[in-house]
Amino acid sequence: MSRTSRRNTFSSGRWRARLKWLTLLLITAAIALTAYVYYLDYIIREKFDGKRWELPARVYARPLELYPSKIISMPQLLQELTQLDYQPGNDGSRPGTYIHRDAGIEITTRPFAFWDGQETAQHLRVTLADGQVQTIADRITGQSRTLVRLDPVLIASIYPAHQEDRILLQLAQVPDTLRETLLAVEDRHFMSHRGLDIQAILRALWVNVRSGHIVQGGSTLTQQLVKNFYLSDERTLWRKFNEAIMALLLERRYEKEDILEAYCNEIYLGQDGRRAIHGFALASQFYFLRPLQELTLPQYALLVGIVQGPSYYDPRRYPERALQQRNQVLDILYTQGAINKAQRDEATQAPLGVSEKRPSGVTPYPAFLDLVRTQLLRDYPPEDLQGEGLRIFTTLDPLVQTAVEQSISRWVPELEAQRNLPDGQLEAAAIVTSIGNAEVAAVVGGRDVHYAGYNHALNISRQIGSLIKPAVYLTALAQPQYTLATLVEDAPVRLVNELGTPWTPENYDQQVHGQLPLFQALAQSYNLATINLGMQLGLEPIIKTVHSLGVEKTLAAYPSLLLGAVELSPLEVTQMYQTIGDNGFYTPLRAIRAVTTHDNQLLQRYPLQTEQRVAPEAVFLLNAALQQALQEGTGRDEYLRTLQGMALAGKTGTTNDLRDSWYAGFGGDYLGVVWLGADDNRSIGHTGASGALRIWGGFMTAIEKSGLVQDPPEGVEMELIDWDTGLLADGQCIGAARLPFLQGSGPGEYAPCAGSGVSRALNGVMKWFKENRP
Repeated sequence: MSRTSRRNTFSSGRWRARLKWLTLLLITAAIALTAYVYYLDYIIREKFDGKRWELPARVYARPLELYPSKIISMPQLLQELTQLDYQPGNDGSRPGTYIHRDAGIEITTRPFAFWDGQETAQHLRVTLADGQVQTIADRITGQSRTLVRLDPVLIASIYPAHQEDRILLQLAQVPDTLRETLLAVEDRHFMSHRGLDIQAILRALWVNVRSGHIVQGGSTLTQQLVKNFYLSDERTLWRKFNEAIMALLLERRYEKEDILEAYCNEIYLGQDGRRAIHGFALASQFYFLRPLQELTLPQYALLVGIVQGPSYYDPRRYPERALQQRNQVLDILYTQGAINKAQRDEATQAPLGVSEKRPSGVTPYPAFLDLVRTQLLRDYPPEDLQGEGLRIFTTLDPLVQTAVEQSISRWVPELEAQRNLPDGQLEAAAIVTSIGNAEVAAVVGGRDVHYAGYNHALNISRQIGSLIKPAVYLTALAQPQYTLATLVEDAPVRLVNELGTPWTPENYDQQVHGQLPLFQALAQSYNLATINLGMQLGLEPIIKTVHSLGVEKTLAAYPSLLLGAVELSPLEVTQMYQTIGDNGFYTPLRAIRAVTTHDNQLLQRYPLQTEQRVAPEAVFLLNAALQQALQEGTGRDEYLRTLQGMALAGKTGTTNDLRDSWYAGFGGDYLGVVWLGADDNRSIGHTGASGALRIWGGFMTAIEKSGLVQDPPEGVEMELIDWDTGLLADGQCIGAARLPFLQGSGPGEYAPCAGSGVSRALNGVMKWFKENRP
C-alpha cells in the first residue's frame, strides 16, 4: 500500500473515531438534556400542582351590626366606614360607597364571605336620631330591614417567613378590563403562543441592537411567571435558558387560564417595608384602598404600568413618572382598538387616584393580636397560622378600641406630669370586654397604644391591692348571717405574715373607724375592716371564692392576701371581674368567634361556655356596694367629675408605696380594667382613684350606654339604709343609700336620723307585715 493510501486510511479512521466520540457526546448530551428537562418538568408540576403559595392569615374585627334601636352616633358610624375604606360617592350605588345626608346615611355594602355564609352587596338607607338607629330600609325596594351587618375591618395579617403578601383571586374574579389591558401591554400573543413569542423576541433584539443597550424585553407572560415563580432575578444566559425551557413545559402542561390566573396572583407590584406586595388584588388595596373589582380604567392602567418596574414607577414616590407610564398604557389600548379616543382622553385626564395613606402590613392593634395568637395556638400549629391563609374573625370592636386608646393617650402624659415623673416612665394597660358574652372588645398593651413591644395587658404580673376585696365581701354575702348592713369592726390588728414576722397593717388614711356597715367598709376600701372580716370568714373560703371567679393561679393562705398581696396580670383581673359583672356567671374570655380556610370553609367556631359559679343574689348585693364605692366611696371624685348620672360599679386598687394604680369597673354593656405603673416597679405617686380611674372614666363615658340593671332578682328587696349606722333610714337621713337585701334580712331598726317615733312605729308595723305575709 502506498504512503498516500496509508495516510488516507489513517485520516479516515481518525475522523471515524472523532465522529464516534462526537456521536457519543451528542447522545450523552441529549440524554442529559432530556433528564434535565424531565427534572425541570418535575419542578414545575411539584409546585404548580401542589401548594403554590404560603398565604398569610387574615384577622378581622367584629362586623358592625345595625338594627333599629342600635345605640350608635353618626360620627361613630362614619368612623367605622372610614376604617373600612368606604368612599363618599355621588349616588352611593357602587359597593363600598355611601352618601351622608342630614337625616341619615345611604350605604352600599360590599359583598363578603362571613363564617356563616356569603352576603351580597346591600343598598341601604339608615336613619339615626338621638344617638341610635331609627330605621333601616332597602334603598331599591323600600322594604324595612331588621338587621344588617357591614363587612368587618381587616385589622391584621400573620405573614409567612418570607414576608410575601397576596390576596388570591380566581381568574373569573379578575375584571375583564384589567385582563385585556394586561394582555395588550405585556403579551399580545399570549393566547396563541406556546410559551415563547419568537416575533416579540426578534423585535426586542432589533430594538436593543439599534439602541446599543437593552430597552425592551421579549418575555411572554409565561416566561415572566416562570422567572417570578421558580427562578431568581439574576441576568445570566443559564437563567434565560431555564426560563425558556420551563415556559415551554408550563404551556405544555397547563391551560392558558391556569397560567394567567397564577400570573395575576404572583406578579410583584410593590414593597411595604419588609412586606412584598404580590398580585393585582392586594396591589389594588395597597394603592387605592379598594377591592380590585371597584377600580376604574385609569387605575387598571396604572397597575399594569407598574408591572414593568414597581420601584421605578412607584406612584407615591414618583407620581409624575407613574402618570406618564399609565398614560402610555392608555395609548397602547387606544392604538390596539381596545378603547376609543373619548375613553382615552377621559382616562388620561383622571388623577392617579392613589391613596395618600400607605396601608401598612403592621397591625395597629398589636396587643389585641397577641391575645388572638395566644388563643389560636391552643388549636393550630404556628406554621398553619403563617402559611395556610386562615381567615380569623375576632371580637375586637374598633369603636371601643379607639375610645380606650384616646383615653390612654390623653391621660398618661398628664398623670405623669402631675407627679413630676420622667417622660415615658409611666406605663399603662387596659382591657375591655362585653358583659354577657365575655368577648374582648379592646386591648391596649402600653402607653404607646400602637407599639408592638412588651404587652403589659397580658404579660405584666403585679400585686392587685384592693381589687381583691370584693372577693372577701362576696364570701361573706354568700352566707345568710351577713348583709350589706352588717356591722364590721375597723380596728387595729396584729398578725404574723408569710415571713413569720409581725404584720400590723393600717388604713390608707391611717385612721381607725370603729364599727361601720359592711357596704361602707367596702366602698371606702378600709383595710382594717377587710382584714377583720376576712379572718372571721377564714382564708380558705376566700381563696375558693377567688378561684370560682376565674383566677386559676395558686394562692397562698396568708393574711396579706386580704389586701391584694397576690400578683395577677390585667387579663387575669379582667377574667375575675367579668364573673362579678355578669351576675356570677363564669365565661372564659374569648377574642375569636370563628376560623375559616382561605376559601371560606368553616374550621372552628368558638361558642359561649358559661357556668353559674356564684349565687346571683349574692353578686347583686356585692355590685350594689361596688356602685356605692364609685358614687360615694373611693371613686367619688371621678364620679362627680365625669360619670355622674351613670349607673356604674367598680373598685380601685393601690399597692404599697403607690407602685401600682388599678381600676376595675363595669356597667350594663362593658367591663373595663386599667393598670398604671412603672416597668422598674418604682413608685408612681398615684392611687387607683387618682390614676387608673381617670383613664377608665375617660373611655367608659364614650362606650357605656345601658348602665347597670337596677331591678333586683327574685327574693331580693330594696331598703333605704343610713350610711353611718347601717340601720333603716327615711328621707330625713342625709346621704342614705338604697341597698338590696335578701328578703326578710334587712335591718329591724331605724337609724336615729329617721323621722318621728310615730313615723318609725308605722314603718315598723308595715315592715313586720311585709316580712310575715303568707
